[in-house]
Amino acid sequence: MNDTAPKTDDKKSMQEDEYARLSEVFESSARRWELIIYPSLFAFIVLALYGFYLIYNLQRDVHYLAISVDTNMTTMSSNIQTMSRSVGQMTTNIRAITVSLDSIDRKVGTLEPMLTNINSMDQSMRTMTQTTGALNAAAQGMNVNMYRMSRDIGRPMRVFNAFMPW
Repeated sequence: MNDTAPKTDDKKSMQEDEYARLSEVFESSARRWELIIYPSLFAFIVLALYGFYLIYNLQRDVHYLAISVDTNMTTMSSNIQTMSRSVGQMTTNIRAITVSLDSIDRKVGTLEPMLTNINSMDQSMRTMTQTTGALNAAAQGMNVNMYRMSRDIGRPMRVFNAFMPW
């Protein structure tokens, strides 16, 4: 029995040594993990806080952008309505111009026969101008003849007028 007792003590002491060694290995492994995990955890917390900060700023910027777009859309909407009214008014004006141009076209169409009459009137006016020129030349000729006749008859008549009492 004594033989078995030292073996169990050896086994126990061996087990204790193995447990102690396992404990040391576990502690050294835990220290290595602590050297990796704690800085990693700290880096993760820092990155998470920075990510939250970025998301918060992005949300704030998007909020301001939405307000700006809403304001600009309201202004643009009123400007487009004004432009639509102006285009409608311009369409009405163009229709009125089209009607006026159609009326002018019809009136010009009626003027073409008058143009033929005006051409014949122009020819008649030229003929009248030539005739008036001929009458003027004849009147000047009569004027010259009357002047000669007055001169030729005037001298002898002056002598007779000197004898007449009236």
